[in-house]
Amino acid sequence: MERHYEVDESDAGQRLDLYLVHQNPALSRSHVQNLIAGGNVFVNGDSAKPGSRLKAGDEVILREIQPKDPIPVPEPIALDIYYEDSDLVVINKPRGMVVHPAAGNYSGTLVNALLFHCHNLSGINGVFRPGIIHRLDKDTSGLLLVAKNDASHLNLSKQLQDRTIVRRYLALVHGVVKENQGVVEAPVGRHPRDRKRMAVTKTGGRQAVTHYDVISRLEKVTLLRVRLETGRTHQIRVHMTHLGYPLVGDTKYAPSRNHFGLEGQFLHAQVLGFKHPSSGEYLEFSAPLPEELAAFLEQL
Repeated sequence: MERHYEVDESDAGQRLDLYLVHQNPALSRSHVQNLIAGGNVFVNGDSAKPGSRLKAGDEVILREIQPKDPIPVPEPIALDIYYEDSDLVVINKPRGMVVHPAAGNYSGTLVNALLFHCHNLSGINGVFRPGIIHRLDKDTSGLLLVAKNDASHLNLSKQLQDRTIVRRYLALVHGVVKENQGVVEAPVGRHPRDRKRMAVTKTGGRQAVTHYDVISRLEKVTLLRVRLETGRTHQIRVHMTHLGYPLVGDTKYAPSRNHFGLEGQFLHAQVLGFKHPSSGEYLEFSAPLPEELAAFLEQL
């Protein structure tokens, strides 16, 4: 990744290393000096020294070296397997487990466990997401579909694209939902100010459709059955927040709410149904609430 700068009159005479630190507060001076020494900084097309004095109008290019993520390795982590054959595996993912390695989570993920358990996984999504058809957030529990070969991956991904895979969730939300059922159809995209969150957007979002039915109403919360028609990042969490009924435990989308001591959103992928990629037979699986969420609900 390259960053380009044009030196203003106000910065004329400044040292190159200090100039780049001021332009990039997240970078330390020693890191900037190492980048310069490594030939990754240019002034008017030529390499320079940390103490080089800049002139107004100088063009500075900073070539930031991105560290390589470590390749995921097999780890002997127990899996709750609901179904498995030569084409696929259905996993009941626990709360707190990340699906695939990413910054800050390079071990202990579902992928690390799958690599230990399975001899083969689809390679379509690369080495960091082998076999992963769809994802669940870290604190979302429930059923997840994994492909063992590329043919199965393509078939199941097509079913997901065609919206024929059945995905039903249990969600506990703040507030008493008045309607017995409803549909949210609102585009989801990156939040305009907080890039770590998603939001219902007027422009730039992708179509997202969520169906919900009320299972039971308590004094301050409502238990919903939610069906995904599309699968956008954080879709249920974003859509329910958009309606004014954020998920209990969801501090990302409802930081000021009293979550009754629950850490992580109350969201469980209960039902997963699809056609087997080889036989065409319809398979459907159901997983009960994890004990932690069942006990929390009983307490409420």
